[in-house]
Amino acid sequence: MDSLIFAINAVAPIIAMVAIGYILKKIGFMTPDFAKAANKLVFRLFLPCMLFLNVYRIEDLGGMDFGYVIYVLLAVLVIFLVALPLILAVTKPAARRGALLQSIFRSNYALIGIPLSEALFGAEGAAVATLLSTVTIPSFNILAVISLSIFQQNGGKPSVKKILLGIIKNPLIQAVFVGLAAVGVRAVLTHFGVGFRLSDIDSLFKVLTYLSNMATPLALLVLGAQFEFSAVTSLKKEIVFGTLMRTVAVPVFGLGAAYALMKLGVLDVTGAHFASFVAVFGTPVAVSSVPMAQEMDSDATLAGQLVVWTTAVSAFTVFLAAFILRLVGVFA
Repeated sequence: MDSLIFAINAVAPIIAMVAIGYILKKIGFMTPDFAKAANKLVFRLFLPCMLFLNVYRIEDLGGMDFGYVIYVLLAVLVIFLVALPLILAVTKPAARRGALLQSIFRSNYALIGIPLSEALFGAEGAAVATLLSTVTIPSFNILAVISLSIFQQNGGKPSVKKILLGIIKNPLIQAVFVGLAAVGVRAVLTHFGVGFRLSDIDSLFKVLTYLSNMATPLALLVLGAQFEFSAVTSLKKEIVFGTLMRTVAVPVFGLGAAYALMKLGVLDVTGAHFASFVAVFGTPVAVSSVPMAQEMDSDATLAGQLVVWTTAVSAFTVFLAAFILRLVGVFA
């Protein structure tokens, strides 16, 4: 029951913010042009600041266990490769295919995943999940760029050069790697006895924090302002498929394979690691998938629908995953 209450409490504010954005649109406070401009601002400024600070706040990258990291990377790649032919069969428009594909492998790790890991396994779960974020977030974004590039609105064939440029120019990927570079510089300074931190420059750190704090609420308000109930009918097949894949098929595969490998002695993991697995495989579609879809000329309407519906359904599937893991002794 505690897991159900947590899951509901985790997604309720997201749904509420989306609803407020929808109401603001209806009363004329958020016009389509404003929502589109705000989405661009979220993607190019606010989210990068948030990701940079999330990485920079990691104290020690040296404690990362690469066994569970490799498992997550391989599992996400398998999900991507399996989903690719499936979405080809489910929908025809290229723009829908790109948005649908990224929704299957890309979780809301930064917003829900890390707090969820802490709720499931305390400080140890949060520490494992935070370290994992330095790998999962770039991986999600790299695969998202590939997904949206190979299924372009205009139907053109993307070149490898264009995809690589898209990855390099992606603000979210850039933010993570700048954060990692900053952590590396900090480690070098610490080694030589210099205790300097970005937080020592109080004004700069406050500005970064302010910008970071704006990312999630504005992204959710814009998502609500762009949400259309009328779109559900025309996108019903894609919404149902994407939601079931993200909230049912992916958690069953990701958590089930990890449990089987643990029992076989192939994967050396604990409850803290499984908390991060729930964060990777069990959480809904990332909010950032919507502004990225818009920026890369994909179907942002479908991307938004999938964020909303997977978020609502995940309140119950996350609870079910936590309940089963407790039942089998992983979260003992």
